[in-house]
Amino acid sequence: MTKYIPFILFTVFTNAAAQVMLKYGMMQLGTLSFAGANPVLKILQIVFSPWVFLGLCTFVISMASHLFVLSKVDLSFAYPFLSLAYVAVAVFAYFVFHEEVNAMRIVGIALICGGTFFIAQSGGTGHADPAVDAVEAVASDTASHQS
Repeated sequence: MTKYIPFILFTVFTNAAAQVMLKYGMMQLGTLSFAGANPVLKILQIVFSPWVFLGLCTFVISMASHLFVLSKVDLSFAYPFLSLAYVAVAVFAYFVFHEEVNAMRIVGIALICGGTFFIAQSGGTGHADPAVDAVEAVASDTASHQS
């Protein structure tokens, strides 16, 4: 259902923001070597570095948002929107990390955007549970007959 698209986009952008934070955090840590180090301590060092930790927390927010969306719309409607995170990450990577975005990536991004547009146009039933849809339809029909 299109009224949930803002929540879907919130999920997409928090997912993309988490990726950027994780990348930045790993860049701050530099080249990692587990040689001669306690692997558990090294992993804790990585996880609790500020940008990596913030990225992981942002992923949790993104996942909570995605769970909310899944409770409201069809999976086949909501999930393809997550591909827009690829688009957002490519744009962020270009501007923040000065990564190359060549013609092939631009074509791929255009295809993702086009596919997402068609998914958005298809709409969603509103609920993954047909029983909820039926109850809402009856309630709506009853309300319209009473007025």
